[in-house]
Amino acid sequence: MSRFREIAYNATSQNVIVGAGLVWDDVYAALEPHNANVVGGRESGVGVAGLTLGYSWLSNQHGLTLDTVQAFELVKPDGVVVTVTQTSDPELFFGLKGGMNNFVKPKAYFFCKVWGGLLTYTSAQVSAISAAIAAFSASSTDPKAGLTMAYNFLGELEIRVLLFYDGPTPPAGIFDKFLAIPFYSKDISTRDFLSLVKASPPFTSSALQRVLFNTVSLAQYTPAILKVIVNETIVCIISITSDDWVDACVTVLGFAALARRIIALDLLRCGAIPALFIRARGAVGLSSVTWIRESYDNDFYAAARESAAHIRACAIAEGQDIAGAAVYPGYALFGTPISDLYGANLPALQALKAKVDPDNVMGLAGGFKI
Repeated sequence: MSRFREIAYNATSQNVIVGAGLVWDDVYAALEPHNANVVGGRESGVGVAGLTLGYSWLSNQHGLTLDTVQAFELVKPDGVVVTVTQTSDPELFFGLKGGMNNFVKPKAYFFCKVWGGLLTYTSAQVSAISAAIAAFSASSTDPKAGLTMAYNFLGELEIRVLLFYDGPTPPAGIFDKFLAIPFYSKDISTRDFLSLVKASPPFTSSALQRVLFNTVSLAQYTPAILKVIVNETIVCIISITSDDWVDACVTVLGFAALARRIIALDLLRCGAIPALFIRARGAVGLSSVTWIRESYDNDFYAAARESAAHIRACAIAEGQDIAGAAVYPGYALFGTPISDLYGANLPALQALKAKVDPDNVMGLAGGFKI
């Protein structure tokens, strides 16, 4: 998709045409002179097409990226190029939300300076950080505030916390617990949105070539669940690689930026993504496993599934109402049942697929298939 690189901003309609070959960094940079922004990727290097269904630092206020899409330019399986909107084809528009197409036209929002950046901590601060995360997850109500946290294990535990506030200065008290904990490094400031995005290190490095992701739908990060997550982060590598742990890295990352405010959004805008997925969410857990040796492939695939299942079971056991929660497709491990992603919407999507693509042309491409 790399040649689809158009960016065209319309200040009157507050829409922006975005080529699917771009990364969100490109979009933020192009919109900054117009004091505009869009609901896009949280980290540097994330592709436009792949994140059209996804989370953003602005999701508390404006929903998922797909909530803001006003139109898709679509090449249909028969080669016809169409522009699909809620008015022109509501059924196809519904099915496309989260789809990887040529151009999307998301709604733009007024942009100002934001506050935040990265804090890193050593293993000595695990208890204090976990307590701060649990408190934020339980009490956060400001839709402009968010954070991601990551427990990394590469021989020893490291904690990363990325703070975000959609404004030049956060109100007093929101992030005080994190700032009071002794840190290893700190990069916090009032900055441009693109600078904030670039402050987040990538999930993987060039030296570690093999990687997979899996996800757990959580309602909240509690102290008990965070303890389970820390243990899973460490045990996963040690149980598989023994003394060869240097060949692998496990990151368990939590996105705690979705405050309860998102429940009040118009859930019908969420297209094929089940309303239950949004309704259950106060947090979402993501595990990233990276390793070098091909001989470990099956071990890490199995461990990713087992670890997610264990965290989910522990959350249910402590009373979190997530038994029927849908799985976020953007982080789902391959082999996840398609019904877990789309729930009750699956029959309607399958009927749409049969009508729009009766010869299964799109079956030639990768990804989850309905």
